[in-house]
Amino acid sequence: MKVNESIAVVTGGASGLGEATVTNIVESGGKAAIFDLSEELGAAVVERLGSENVLFVKTDVTSEEEVTAALNETIEKFGSFNTVVNCAGIGPAEKVVGREGVHDLSNFNKIIQVNLVGTFNVIRLAAQRMISNTPNHEDERGVIINTASVAAFDGQIGQSAYSASKGGVVGMTLPIAREFARHGIRVMTIAPGLIETPLFNSLPDKARDALGKMVPFPPRLGFPSEYAMLAKSIIENPLLNGETIRLDGAIRMQPK
Repeated sequence: MKVNESIAVVTGGASGLGEATVTNIVESGGKAAIFDLSEELGAAVVERLGSENVLFVKTDVTSEEEVTAALNETIEKFGSFNTVVNCAGIGPAEKVVGREGVHDLSNFNKIIQVNLVGTFNVIRLAAQRMISNTPNHEDERGVIINTASVAAFDGQIGQSAYSASKGGVVGMTLPIAREFARHGIRVMTIAPGLIETPLFNSLPDKARDALGKMVPFPPRLGFPSEYAMLAKSIIENPLLNGETIRLDGAIRMQPK
């Protein structure tokens, strides 16, 4: 699929990896709908890229009703959509048994709900609509790109909930890709390493530099634009399907 033909739904698209992906798609000639909770950040992206190319819908990805309404609004504005990029996620750290006691079960459930169940919720509701798309010359009707993390493979101490949620995203990639193959819808997952998101920007320069030097090459934090570059490559390459790609500079995380 050519990216300038892409009409993308991007969850978490108002900041970080999602915003970079929206920017890349729109600047390449495509269109995007942002599903995010931050109205302020979402409005800023629409203003920057233009309301003719970008739609913002305040959306909780764990809600069937809100995602359904947001998808319907996307179709109403753009006619259809053929790309989904799931970037919405949270990742607070907490030890299973720490100094302040046992891991809060509600916190574990919340992380699983947003990162794993929210991703699945968007996939199932979006795919239901994408199946009706007119196939292109490759018989392709769409592509779904999910976001995992290297924590799915190299989870550190305190990341049990986060790693479980991202491991689930990795685990469902292949079976969903196999199921959707007959509909011409590809499913891929990106597992980023240390990416320079707003979370890292809040750290002192010394701490950010130290984290960057943990990466074999290039020895720095990754940029959201590099995630967006990979997402664009996945959109454009019809042979990429059913796989998780690590985007991490060859880092392998230590226990802590």
